[in-house]
Amino acid sequence: MKILGLSFFYHDSAAALLVDGVPVAMSQEERFSRKKNDYRFPEKAINFVLESTKTKPEELDYVVFYEKPFLKLERVFKTVLSNYPFSFRVFVESVKSMFLDKLWVRDLVSRKLGIDPKKVLFSEHHLSHAASSFLCSPFDNAAILTIDGVGEWAVTTLGIGEGNKIKILKEIHFPDSLGLFYSAFTAFLGFEINEGEYKVMGMAPYGKLKYVDKVRKLIKFNKDGSYELDMSYFSFQNSVERTYSNKFIELFGPPRRKESKFFTRETGWPSYFGPKPEGEEYDRLAKEQEYYADIAASLQAVLEEALYGLAKELYRLTGVKKLCIGGGVGLNSVANWKILANSPFEEIFIQPAAGDAGGALGAALSVYCTALNNPRKFVMENAYYGKEYSREEIKEFIDKNNLKAELFENEDDLIDKVIDDILAGKVVGWFQGRFEWGPRALGSRSILADPRRNDMKDIVNTKIKFREPYRPFAPSVILEGTEEFFEMPEAAKHYPGRYMLYVVNVREDKKAKVPAITHVDGTARPQVVLKEESPKYWKLINNFYQKTGVSLLLNTSFNLRGEPIVNTPQDAYSTFERSEIDTLVLENYIIKKQGT
Repeated sequence: MKILGLSFFYHDSAAALLVDGVPVAMSQEERFSRKKNDYRFPEKAINFVLESTKTKPEELDYVVFYEKPFLKLERVFKTVLSNYPFSFRVFVESVKSMFLDKLWVRDLVSRKLGIDPKKVLFSEHHLSHAASSFLCSPFDNAAILTIDGVGEWAVTTLGIGEGNKIKILKEIHFPDSLGLFYSAFTAFLGFEINEGEYKVMGMAPYGKLKYVDKVRKLIKFNKDGSYELDMSYFSFQNSVERTYSNKFIELFGPPRRKESKFFTRETGWPSYFGPKPEGEEYDRLAKEQEYYADIAASLQAVLEEALYGLAKELYRLTGVKKLCIGGGVGLNSVANWKILANSPFEEIFIQPAAGDAGGALGAALSVYCTALNNPRKFVMENAYYGKEYSREEIKEFIDKNNLKAELFENEDDLIDKVIDDILAGKVVGWFQGRFEWGPRALGSRSILADPRRNDMKDIVNTKIKFREPYRPFAPSVILEGTEEFFEMPEAAKHYPGRYMLYVVNVREDKKAKVPAITHVDGTARPQVVLKEESPKYWKLINNFYQKTGVSLLLNTSFNLRGEPIVNTPQDAYSTFERSEIDTLVLENYIIKKQGT
């Protein structure tokens, strides 16, 4: 049985193909279209997942969309009417958007794929999120928490999974959304919604918890773990341009300018910002940015408070000590580890594409397992579900572009050469195998460097990423060395750790040893690398371990600022050429910059 799951038209469109209940290929559209957070119909991603299994569209048993458009339309209409006349522009834009595109998903899918419309099915948005986590997990029974911006009506659900079934026990409805609560602050802090939330997480450790009481004015916590937003501080319910109201600005002051450069007196002024302001101007700018960092820190603390309350209530309802998390808020890796530390749950599972992209997978799984009552057949052990390129395809690319490349027939020789470059302070673009499912680079499309160098964070930022200095770089660490460097007991059982979905403390005696991956608050967001799941990547890191006594490498996504992670050899080479990456590894080929 072949089932295609789809998500599109909101953000992070994606396609996932199940064959007899097992995912065989998955990707976000952005990897092929090269448009960051591409929301359009995922034509290229669909072509990839079908071609990877030589599946013709007519051979599909079902195509499942990750939410129910007409239920969403009901929410839009009722919300608009309840806020009229302030919501008039929202009404106009929503009607145009819904009636031109988003309502007619069945017809669109049927037409694009050339299949019978009866094969097109629909799953509810939060059921898709729940299924994408629980039905991929190693747990037979688990509590399920889903949290995001908004689906049809639900913004948060509490449920339970047993075998191949999922039951939603409680729902919180729009507009009381933790996702939109966080996104309002994301916009206030000068970042793009649905993209900049992780920047807020990175900024928060530079701040102090000065404004927790102010942030709490916006949200009321109830004894049963539920919460309510004070909508007088928000405008996402009646505006297409702004998510927060004038009352919000009266409380927190003017929003941070998008073009402003973030730094604090602790970080100093990065050289790649240009000439450093002098005297009082420097102090003024630093204090201004520190204020916004304090807001970010306070926001993160209040979000975590909300999540603890929900987790406590979910445990009371289920009594189950294993937890699955789905939805975009599940990508808040800082909160995830703290939920584990501050709740009765003993294990957590989150799959790497926890946001809307993962809804494509969840929609397909919910039909196969829950609707059709088929047993579960897999556990998601790794994230490598994207497209790969053979040695022949890479050689063809190299020859076509007259590139000077060295072929290494022996894998150990290749790894020795790459580690020698890293030990020499060089930055390496690492392109191997199938690209990753989800927003994290996990050793297939990664930029790698020496984590021991105090200057490496600035080197990578200056030469390659061209990004904000406060954003931390993550380590990839082999399982065998994880507990030596990080406070993550029983690391092997922590599936979110495989996908960089936990932020944990770096051990006190190791912080000075790996400064490039240690954040300002002494934490890191590690990827735990298992030999059986990533043998070549594991061997690379282990080689570094044998030579240095450090069981990890600095790993950041293989892309330039504002671009999706690379997919093809051409993407990788283009990024290599437009940055100061020193060494490019395309499978078993190494390409160097001219003169190096």
